[in-house]
Amino acid sequence: MYESETAIRVRYGETDQMGYLYYGHYAQYFEVGRAESFRNLGYSYSRLEAEGIVIVVAELHCRYLRPLRYDELVTIRTSLREWPENSRMQFHAELFNPSGELVHVGVTTLVVLDRETRKKTSLPDPLLDLLRPYFFPGGT
Repeated sequence: MYESETAIRVRYGETDQMGYLYYGHYAQYFEVGRAESFRNLGYSYSRLEAEGIVIVVAELHCRYLRPLRYDELVTIRTSLREWPENSRMQFHAELFNPSGELVHVGVTTLVVLDRETRKKTSLPDPLLDLLRPYFFPGGT
C-alpha cells in the first residue's frame, strides 16, 4: 500500500453561508491529495501528461462525517491500497480536521488513457517501478 499526506487550508471562497466547506469542493481536495501523492513519489501529473498519459475519474464515492470550516488546516491522507491493474486504479482519501478527527472519506476510481487515442493503457513503467516496493517489498 502506498500512502501520503498533504495539507490544505479551507479558503473563504470554498465555504457556504454557514462557513462550512461546500460539499462540492471535497472532490477537489481529493485531487490535491492524488497530485501530491504522485509528486511525493517523484512523478508528477504533468510528467504523466508530457508522456502522453491522462487519468480520468470513472467513479467517486464520498461519505461526509463532520463539517470542515473556514480557515481550518485539513490533512488529506491519500492511499493506493491495491496494485493498479487493467488501466484502473483506486485512491482512498481520508480528511482530518486540525484536532485529528476523521471528517470525510472518499474513494476515487481512475482510468488511465493514452492521450492521443483515448484508449485504456497502463501506467508508465518508471511510475510502476516507484510504486512496486510499497506493494511487493520482497520483489515481484
